[in-house]
Amino acid sequence: MRMAVVFGMNQVVSHGFGMFLFAALVPLMRESTGLSYWHLALAGALTQLAYLGGALILGLIGPKLGTRKIALVSGAISTSLLFSMPMLQQPLNIILALVVLAASAAMSWGAIVEIISRCAPQDRRSTYLSSASSGTAWGYGITGLVILWIVPFWGWESSWRLAGIMGALVLGVTWYMLRTLPEPELHAAGSGPAAIPVSQLLKTLFTERTAFFACLICFLVGFCTMPFSTWLNTYLEELKLPAELGGYSWSTVGITGMVAGFVTGKLADRKGHATALLLIFAVFALGQLAFSYSPAEMVLLASFGYGLMYFPMWGIVAGWVNQQYSATATMQISGICMVTFGLGGALGNLLLGFIRDVSGFLQPGFMLLSMMSLVLLGLGLHIRRRAGAVKVNDIAPSV
Repeated sequence: MRMAVVFGMNQVVSHGFGMFLFAALVPLMRESTGLSYWHLALAGALTQLAYLGGALILGLIGPKLGTRKIALVSGAISTSLLFSMPMLQQPLNIILALVVLAASAAMSWGAIVEIISRCAPQDRRSTYLSSASSGTAWGYGITGLVILWIVPFWGWESSWRLAGIMGALVLGVTWYMLRTLPEPELHAAGSGPAAIPVSQLLKTLFTERTAFFACLICFLVGFCTMPFSTWLNTYLEELKLPAELGGYSWSTVGITGMVAGFVTGKLADRKGHATALLLIFAVFALGQLAFSYSPAEMVLLASFGYGLMYFPMWGIVAGWVNQQYSATATMQISGICMVTFGLGGALGNLLLGFIRDVSGFLQPGFMLLSMMSLVLLGLGLHIRRRAGAVKVNDIAPSV
C-alpha cells in the first residue's frame, strides 16, 4: 500500500490544495487582494478549461515524456505555486497561478493512473487507484482543519505556506518512491498496445465499449456532482435552513470520501468493478432522490452518497479500463474521461443556472440532478448485467 499512500498524498496536494483551497479561502482573501465576483467567475471558468487542457495534453504527450517525470514535474510546479500564492497580490496573477495549478492537477492524476496501472499488483490495482483518488477527500478535511485552527492565528497566507511545505515533503517522498520502484515485467504491464496512436484515440472511444462507457460514466458523474457542490449552499440558503447544515454536509462528504476509497477499491478487486460501480451509483442515486424529496432531513444522506461515489469512482473506472488496455492506454483514456467529466459538470452548472434564472427556484434543478442520478444507476446496471453475461459465457461448457 506504500504506492497508494504516496500517490494519495499527491492528490491531497494537487487536488485538495491546488484545486479547492482557494475556494475555501476566498472570503478571507478578497479584502486584501481586491478579488471581485467577476474575478471569481473568471477563475472558475479558466481553471475548468485548464483542467480539461491538462488532461488533453497528458493524453497526447504523456507516452513520450514518461509518467514518472510528469508526476515529479507536476508536483514541483504545484508546490512552487502554493508557496508563491501569498505573494501574488494582483487578482490576475492569482488567477494565472490557479490556471496552472488546475492543469498540473490533471496531469498529476493521469500520471498516477499510468504508474499504478503498470506497477501495482493485479489483484490490488483498483484498491490502490481508488485509495489514491480519495486523497482529494483528505485534502478537503485538512483544509477545514487549517481554516479552523491555523488561519485565525496566522492569517490566510499561512494556509498556502503550510500547503507548500506539505507539497515539498510529498515531492521528496514521491521522488524516493519512484527512484526505488522497480519496472514491472512486460507481461504484467497490462494487455493491448502500449499506447493508442493519437489518430486512433477518438475512434477508440466511440467504437470500443469499455472506453465509451468509461467516458460516459465520467460525463454523467460530472453532470450530477459538480452542480450539486456548486449550488448546495445556495439551495440550503434559499430554503432558509441553518448555515451550519452546509458545514455538516461537507464534513460528511469529506469523511465518507476518506474511507470510501479503500473500501470500494477492495470491493472492486474482490467482486468485480461492475459490482463496485453499481453499489456506489445506487447509494448516490438514493441520496439524490431523498434530498430532492426532503432537503432538510436528507441532505446528510445525499452528502454521504456523494462522498462514497465521487472520490473512489475515478480509481474504480481506471482499474476497470486497465483490465482491457495497457497502462499507457489507460492513462490516455483516463485523460479523455477527465475532459468528459468537465463537459458534464459545465453543462449541469449551466442548466441549473438557467433553471434558477427562469423559475426563481433551485428545486427543479435538484430534481433534474436526481433524475440524472437514475440514468447513472441504469448505466451501472447495464454494465453489471454485461459483466455477468460474460462470466456465464466464460464458464459455459463448449459443445
